[in-house]
Amino acid sequence: MIKNLSLRSVGRMFYLVDPRKEIFQTIDDVPDYVTEVMPLFFVIIMIELMITVWKNKDYVNISDSLGSVSQGILSECSRLLLRGVPLAAYIWVYNNWRLVTLPWESVWTWLLCFVGVDLGYYWLHRASHELNILWAAHQVHHSSEYYNLSTALRQSVLQSYSTWMFYLPLALGIPPSIFLVHQQFNLLYQFWIHTQVIKTLGPLEYIINTPSHHRVHHGRNRYCIDKNYAGTLIIWDRLFGTFEQESEEVVYGVTHPLTTFDPTYVQLCHYIHIFKTFLEVKGLQNKLSVLFKGPGWAPGKPRLGSIEDIPDVHAPQEKYSPRLPLWCMLYVLVHFTLVTVAFVDLANRHTSMNQVTILCGIMYCMLSLTCFGAIMDKKFWAPLVEVIRCILYFTVDFFLSSTGSSCHILIMALRITFLFSALLWSFHLVQVFSVKIHKKTE
Repeated sequence: MIKNLSLRSVGRMFYLVDPRKEIFQTIDDVPDYVTEVMPLFFVIIMIELMITVWKNKDYVNISDSLGSVSQGILSECSRLLLRGVPLAAYIWVYNNWRLVTLPWESVWTWLLCFVGVDLGYYWLHRASHELNILWAAHQVHHSSEYYNLSTALRQSVLQSYSTWMFYLPLALGIPPSIFLVHQQFNLLYQFWIHTQVIKTLGPLEYIINTPSHHRVHHGRNRYCIDKNYAGTLIIWDRLFGTFEQESEEVVYGVTHPLTTFDPTYVQLCHYIHIFKTFLEVKGLQNKLSVLFKGPGWAPGKPRLGSIEDIPDVHAPQEKYSPRLPLWCMLYVLVHFTLVTVAFVDLANRHTSMNQVTILCGIMYCMLSLTCFGAIMDKKFWAPLVEVIRCILYFTVDFFLSSTGSSCHILIMALRITFLFSALLWSFHLVQVFSVKIHKKTE
């Protein structure tokens, strides 16, 4: 995977590309840029971690970073299964309603799409903060109390399926293949701005979105709320009145912090909140307001809520971080790495697999990430589910893997690892129950 990366791949993460080399006639010709640079994400994350340790800063928390990567994997899982759904609507509008046919091979078409996609992203991003039903998906990205490169991977499973309509005006003239390139580049650009290592970029701060601008966007200080929605160009925020300069030290996360690493709960918690609130409020108008006004709205409040209702926080703030024994944290790191490598392999080879195999792989990834989150949350049921997960892998692999494979040593090593892990947690369960029984008999 790493050997396939190049300087051209790195350039794509910063929109530093030659447009003539990134123009394609059909969507089938467009590379899957996100999957291509996925290994590079982890390399850069490790570099940031080393800089953080060297500077003795608390920018990174291992459990939180694993939680962020978990959300990224879940988001990519949905993309593997349903990648064509949002794009299909764009293609349909282009084929049936376009007003002009712009030449796909033109650099001017490419540049026009760059501006159009970035403007479309500004409005879909702003709507994702100002409409409660869209915030339910987008809050996943803001749920981390830390701000580092792993936070960029904390993505919603459902957001792309609820915001695709913001790009449809481009389908009136921009070819789908050109749109697909910029949709991916716009996403890749936003990876590197999720860092506290880079402070300011001088004059570039007036034009492009930078780490400083985006730190404000991720803040829950009152001065940070609903600011700096930019994707690549910060000029949209300056133009539409949503720009805010970084000043006071930023406190990160949502206004009411989540105290869990459970990936499923993080994805769905605000939908649950909306559903409960929708049932509780009286009157059709209020019920619709719960869905289509801001997350801070309540009866009698302005459309986006009142800034006085936002907790007036200032740095430093205590963050959610249950302490785990060293052996337990190392265990999670090892198994999380195995699952991540397996998922990257699945993402690279999914086009040659049938849907059942892909679905089974995704379900096992989801089970694994749930188990890791439960272990980091110190849930009482985590050891039992982890035993089941390890036995499940060992059993399936034992019956499906070919013993004549050239990777026979690797397969055997994985089997031993999972068998040992199952025995480890079984022993831990026996110890826990023994202690409980002993306490009851005293």
